[in-house]
Amino acid sequence: MIKRKREPNFERLRDTLFFCGEPDRIPLVELGIDREVKEAFLGKPVKSFKDSIEFCKRAGYDYYILRFSYTDDFNVGSFSKQPWGAATEVPSVYGLGKKERHWLREKKSYISSVKDFDKFPWPKYGETPIIAGEPDVAILPAKYAIEDIEKYLPKKMRVIGWTSGIYEYVVWLMGYENFCFALKDNSGLIKKMFEQVGSLLTGLFEYMTKFNIIGALWLADDLAYTNGLLWSPKPMRRLLFPWYVKISSIAKKAGLPLIFHSDGKLWDIMDDLINIGFNALHPIEPKAMDICEVRRKVGHNLCLIGNIDLGYTLTRGTPDEVEAEVKNRIRDLAPGGGYCVGSSNSIPDYVPLKNYNAMIEATFRYGKYPIRL
Repeated sequence: MIKRKREPNFERLRDTLFFCGEPDRIPLVELGIDREVKEAFLGKPVKSFKDSIEFCKRAGYDYYILRFSYTDDFNVGSFSKQPWGAATEVPSVYGLGKKERHWLREKKSYISSVKDFDKFPWPKYGETPIIAGEPDVAILPAKYAIEDIEKYLPKKMRVIGWTSGIYEYVVWLMGYENFCFALKDNSGLIKKMFEQVGSLLTGLFEYMTKFNIIGALWLADDLAYTNGLLWSPKPMRRLLFPWYVKISSIAKKAGLPLIFHSDGKLWDIMDDLINIGFNALHPIEPKAMDICEVRRKVGHNLCLIGNIDLGYTLTRGTPDEVEAEVKNRIRDLAPGGGYCVGSSNSIPDYVPLKNYNAMIEATFRYGKYPIRL
């Protein structure tokens, strides 16, 4: 467990996200950290918001991240019948038994026609209860989750509210293969899907802004893989990006930074993401894009988050290798501001604690402004 006292200050992160500024030090940012890692770090079980917030404070994060959705079951996502495929059991590096990982169906779907669409039990914003929480830790009606979190949140820490993306939910409900065929052969269904899912998730972001402890918003929508986009930019611009613009407008109206997450190679839509109004991009997957090239091309129009390699360094490398990679990222990206250290996706339970600790320790060691590396 890291014993060094590290006081959270969300203004540090806000300055970095909003203005690509140079605060006192580089913030640490993750979209998710598995419970097993938190427990190993703290040396005790993590069973509540209080426990998770304690972890965030001790590890050196300036925020606590909270997922909002319409369902009462995080195992199936924000809709009541998400079409997960087969589950695979994998062991944890922390010796806590096996854990299921779920894989999306490619061919089967719950919605493949307008008839299916009309029959589907869609949530209704303003009527269907909204919940918030953290998988395997605590999930409550959103209002009560916020009330509980407010009891334990340090004075200068804030909550980042997030939900999965519009495209992801459309594909989860349709199946990827059916989605691809429908783009060509069933434009009416595709239009209805994006309108329905877009309006529901836009409602969630509107709802998040009602709470004073929300300090930023985060939209996670995987649009790409290692070699390119998962679908063409042209229909993205027609069907998806107008909803992103609405979410961006909600964030701006509330005075909140907006972070965008997508894995993969995003060059073909990088200008779109900037023009939409996202303040930050996460996680800049190393095997898909060179983060230094991203910085050269986007300048300080986007704060960059992440890029510490999960393919090797964090998962199979040594603590010395982790430290060296963090040091290099800080050297190359931090001068001038607008960089947050984090993994190239999240911290799953197969990241050894010694490597996770090496990442955060290196950030504190080398990440003080002005950068002198």
